[in-house]
Amino acid sequence: MKPTLSVGSIVRSSVHLVSAAALLMVLVASAGPARSDQLDRDTLRLLLWQAPTTLNPHFADGGKDQIPSRISYEPLASFDRKGNLVLFLAAEVPTLENGEVAVDGKSVVWKLKQGVKWSDGEPFTAKDVVFTYRYITNPDVESTSGDNYKIVDNVEALDDLTVKVTFKRSNPAWAVPFVGVRGMILPEHVFAAYNNSNAAAAPANFAPVGTGPYIAKEFRKEDVLVIGEDVVNTIKIFYEPNPFYRDAGKRHFKRVTLQGGGDATVAAKAVLRDGVVDYSWNLQVDDETLKEMEAKGVGKVVPLFGAYVERIALNFSDPNKETADGERSSTQFANPFFSDKLVREAFAYAVDRDKIAALYGRTGQPASNLLVAPTRYSSQHTSYKFDLSKAAELLDDASWVDSDKNGIRDKNGIELSVVYQTSVNPVRQETQEIVSQALESLGVHVEKKTIDSSVFFSSTNETTNTSRQFYADMEEYAHGNKVPDPGAEMSAWICSEIAQVKNGWSSKNISRYCNGAYDALYERSTIEMDPQKRQEIFIEMNDLLVHDFAMIPLVHWADTSGIAHDIGGYDPTSWDSETWNIADWYRKL
Repeated sequence: MKPTLSVGSIVRSSVHLVSAAALLMVLVASAGPARSDQLDRDTLRLLLWQAPTTLNPHFADGGKDQIPSRISYEPLASFDRKGNLVLFLAAEVPTLENGEVAVDGKSVVWKLKQGVKWSDGEPFTAKDVVFTYRYITNPDVESTSGDNYKIVDNVEALDDLTVKVTFKRSNPAWAVPFVGVRGMILPEHVFAAYNNSNAAAAPANFAPVGTGPYIAKEFRKEDVLVIGEDVVNTIKIFYEPNPFYRDAGKRHFKRVTLQGGGDATVAAKAVLRDGVVDYSWNLQVDDETLKEMEAKGVGKVVPLFGAYVERIALNFSDPNKETADGERSSTQFANPFFSDKLVREAFAYAVDRDKIAALYGRTGQPASNLLVAPTRYSSQHTSYKFDLSKAAELLDDASWVDSDKNGIRDKNGIELSVVYQTSVNPVRQETQEIVSQALESLGVHVEKKTIDSSVFFSSTNETTNTSRQFYADMEEYAHGNKVPDPGAEMSAWICSEIAQVKNGWSSKNISRYCNGAYDALYERSTIEMDPQKRQEIFIEMNDLLVHDFAMIPLVHWADTSGIAHDIGGYDPTSWDSETWNIADWYRKL
């Protein structure tokens, strides 16, 4: 029931059979010359080439939704790039020393700031924190933040400015709930009527009432693109200063605009070469092209190595068979290729990670681990190797041979033919080509499929072309833990988290991987209070996934955004949205 843009909801829009890039260039150019007068200096312009589909942070489907919602909403606290807690709505950091973290790890108490108001003037209190918990964990709401709260047993308001969070068991990750991008607090008086299966209908999903520095006053649904079989939306969001923001003198802009839609190349040109925006997110463009754009002296690339790893997910279920109810990629049917570890290993040997990492230049490094940050969790027990001879040998051992001499390996009458899908992105298309050529040289038929990013990463179930449904054999994307504690991220491989139709494909285990040994390690990690022992468990979990070839890590890549040279105060962290400190951004003289 997550709010999304649909064709039926768009009024006064037009449908074009054109590329997203072409349209977005027109939309961005319509902003006029950047920073040419006082109006431009007072306006901060943001550009996301993956168009947001909601401003409700608990329906957010990745950075494209977290960035715009984080401008208006705040958590109790967040983490800076070094992993230190930074306070937002909380008044002090809980510790064992001040007694706010229980010695047994079963509870934490948060003291809240006094005098904070919502953007409609209503007071912020502990009751809003309690409501946010109930909203996030209500199964009818289908929040995307629920994983961070599964260990929570109860949240109670001790008074208007004190919240106690009690856990089901000792919780070494007590600083995960209500912290960072999945910890943003919602106003009870605005969302109470929508804490049910009607959650998607809440007007505030597109018109936030928050405590942050700026408030979205208009979510404008603009042109609609028809790309292949999918409908793609472009949007523009207009923000104004929150009149009740507690630190109004800190802000430096009278307006903020956020454009959404298009592709990474257009976004890079807009900030680095043409200067028509002040910030562009996620510039997945080859590094040489970025350097050429930077040479114009308008903007700069800011690489931030965090936890994101580009990977190829392998589907452990069969995307081509349907259940009686019409569900594909169901656990009822094992993948005819990747259910065999030898085949998975062969595919891993066929991936030239050094060549792929070269596409990223300074913004990517070859990866053999799924868990890479914080660095203390990065395993030293793994490695990778590109070896087509070894890959061929493994496929032979698995009895996949070209019995009919048509150039494609087969077994029991089935040809080794896979669908490899990813989002529309120049670097990903080059990666697809590198991987596909290697596999085809081994006698594997590869069908390359590209899907517009706003569809591929969408939370809607109106299309089956999303990464969550995974109606393919292989798919490429990047992901990583959004907080220093990797517990929530590593839960994406446990059996109970398998995404399927009965949970609306909202669970995180999109590969449908299930391994009892891994589940046992995960359960140990949730109760181990000794930091050193817990670190060792996470490394062992990573090693199990890598050595079982549950997926193929490709590149540890940096969040690569572009910022105009005359913007100061930008201080990104890997553990929050890049707009987490937008109140500090300013335009240099």
